[in-house]
Amino acid sequence: MDKDLMLSGEDQLAFSHEQLIKPLVSEIHLFNTYVANTSLNHDREAVDKLAPGVELTLRREVNKFEENAIAVVDSNGVKLGYIPEKDTVIFARLMDAGKLLVAKVTKVEKRGRGKYSAGDSGAEYSYCLISVGIYLKDY
Repeated sequence: MDKDLMLSGEDQLAFSHEQLIKPLVSEIHLFNTYVANTSLNHDREAVDKLAPGVELTLRREVNKFEENAIAVVDSNGVKLGYIPEKDTVIFARLMDAGKLLVAKVTKVEKRGRGKYSAGDSGAEYSYCLISVGIYLKDY
């Protein structure tokens, strides 16, 4: 009976001392995907700062190539790439309805040869595979 509503004097409802209703979760994991078009990003330092757990901003973008374009931006405003077109329909609708979606980095793999040097290691890569989880922030 500790977790039930109870009748107390004069037919008034009262909660027991234990918490009956749990608070809402503030972040809801929706989907795992990756950041597309990372080869268009020429800011190597922005990529080198990425690590699992880093939160990235998702921003709707007017784009002549894709109606539901969602850009992925770091905390300094550097565009890292886009959510893949195949994954954007539902996310774009949620964002257009005023919902706040964010991406969190799950994995960063530097691939290919040429173009960029990867920090102190001196290894070169031409693009990054940035894996992310998409989260709905609910307040």
